[in-house]
Amino acid sequence: MIASADDGDTIVVSVEEEHMNERIDKMLTEYVPDDVSRSQLQDWIRDGLVTVNGSAVKPNYKLSAGDEIVVRIPEPEVAEIVPEPIPLDIVYEDSDLIVVNKPRGMVVHPAAGHPGGTLVNALMYHCRDLSGINGQLRPGIVHRIDKDTSGLLMAAKNDLAHAGLAEQLKEHTVTRKYIAVVHGELAHDQGTIDAPIGRDPNDRKLFTVTDRGAKHAVTHFVVLERFADYSLLELMLETGRTHQIRVHMKYIGHPLAGDPVYGRAKGRTMRVGGQALHAAVLGFTHPRSGERLTFEAPIPGEMQEFIEELRLL
Repeated sequence: MIASADDGDTIVVSVEEEHMNERIDKMLTEYVPDDVSRSQLQDWIRDGLVTVNGSAVKPNYKLSAGDEIVVRIPEPEVAEIVPEPIPLDIVYEDSDLIVVNKPRGMVVHPAAGHPGGTLVNALMYHCRDLSGINGQLRPGIVHRIDKDTSGLLMAAKNDLAHAGLAEQLKEHTVTRKYIAVVHGELAHDQGTIDAPIGRDPNDRKLFTVTDRGAKHAVTHFVVLERFADYSLLELMLETGRTHQIRVHMKYIGHPLAGDPVYGRAKGRTMRVGGQALHAAVLGFTHPRSGERLTFEAPIPGEMQEFIEELRLL
């Protein structure tokens, strides 16, 4: 089953023999955006937004080899996002873009369960002129980091800047370096994890290394320091898949300390909620001036305290 086209509004999938007789609503959960539930996908199918070989089908339609599925993703219907006077740690700002140092615990954009208090709410209050490319729900947002990951994030104030930054992300020319504390002592001082990531077949809210419905994912790492049963790493993203670092580190047997989802169920972890992961370096070419910009954000206090504790063990 191969996603042969995905322009952000339309997904085209060609069905292979191994997925014959599988329900269409179950299979498509691997290809629609992360925040789309199976019940919502069933509504799309009933509303005719999903076709097979040009015709509408029911959610329980059983797939045949060679079927061509087309999914038209509707614009999200959301209430008006209210600008909120939330303090921002602004690292850089001009008329085209803004770079902020996001604290751990802040959600990037409104979603179910998080209608306010997000980075978007704060940006809309501060900027008033964000790019509209990603629609009403995600104005100005070019890329994301997890709620419980701290660090650098860039947002666009106009469509020119948004398109330019998005293209750099697509071409892998944006520098994104993270600092992390992981369980165990890595045997090698540096390395590369090249393993495709897709939805976990046992829980579609999670991701895992898999060949089924997966996307190419590459993470480079360098060991900065070793402790008793822990390691301090610098990680550089070549691709930017959802939960990429967390999934890749679990895959090689060194999950992030304090990761409530992909981490270890028992043993010493962070004393505060959230994984020990910080987006420390962000570099890109300014979409208007062509100047190469690089920014750094220091490790936040709670994570730094944890590292200091490990050094004393």
